[in-house]
Amino acid sequence: MKIVLDVFGGDYAPKEIVLGAVNAIKVDKDIEIVAVGDENQINEILKSQKGDFSRITVVDAKDVITNDESPTMAIKLKKESSLVKAFDYLMANDDATALVSAGSTGAVLTGAFMKAGRIKGISRPALAPILPTVKHGSVVLCDCGANVDCKAINLLHFGYMGAAFCKAMLKIENPRIGLLSNGAEDKKGNELCHEAFSLLKESGLNFLGNCEARDILSGEYDVIVADGFNGNIALKSAEGTANAVFSLLKEGIKAGGLKAKIGAGLLLPTLKKIKKEMDYNENGGACFLGVNKVVVKSHGASKAKSITASILQAKSLSQYDVVGKITEYVKNIDSGEDK
Repeated sequence: MKIVLDVFGGDYAPKEIVLGAVNAIKVDKDIEIVAVGDENQINEILKSQKGDFSRITVVDAKDVITNDESPTMAIKLKKESSLVKAFDYLMANDDATALVSAGSTGAVLTGAFMKAGRIKGISRPALAPILPTVKHGSVVLCDCGANVDCKAINLLHFGYMGAAFCKAMLKIENPRIGLLSNGAEDKKGNELCHEAFSLLKESGLNFLGNCEARDILSGEYDVIVADGFNGNIALKSAEGTANAVFSLLKEGIKAGGLKAKIGAGLLLPTLKKIKKEMDYNENGGACFLGVNKVVVKSHGASKAKSITASILQAKSLSQYDVVGKITEYVKNIDSGEDK
């Protein structure tokens, strides 16, 4: 299976991105990588590693799209950028099944929208990471940053896409859907939440009602529907809280003397297990749902381990035909207006 990789997207590009590709082909013998970026730099990194890299094809691209640029203008004008050339390769080659990038979220979304195109019936694509829960399961957050301003019809479509994605990837037949709001009561939320609540309630989905941010990782929901603004805040708040808790634990152990260090030593395997389970980067990146090809957006600060996970995730999404399942799931729903 051929995965296209934007080597020059992300804070640690190109080295960590290339190392992620190297790890991926070692882990999975069925994966081929098309590494798009400055071929001289990519080849230099590959030369520094040991192994057979015949399953990594390099496509030269001298330009880079940065986070400071207008996504639309960059996709239109930067034809020689690694991201644009990655999308061009993806769409020109039927055997290329997915694209992975840790670059600008706006540019990846715009490229997916403009190059791959929307699935018929979907008003807007959405960014959907798979997050761990305290019950050792997973929950899909849809959307976590692709659409900061939404209409109720968009949130309805996020619910449909999240449910289809959950069925395909997590094998949950009747996913439990929650709508992110400022309270669990039916009347909570702003005008957007009220309108979306009514649409989701009548959608035929297994809609449980409003969900507070503190319950996202509770394990009581399989899909959380949110506009991209609040979804992104919720995601980063959860990430920041987890980091803060582990930092406080480390400080407490250092200040607690010998007894604290002995106790920490005994708990270390458990703490490592918890940290690994609660690290959403272990699952890879976030999939752009609603476009005609699999597109996975890795965290901008991704290092090799997370890039490898994203590549493996992209393969799984392709194998499960997530695009086809979403297309089938939403073919009869109203696309609404997207102005």
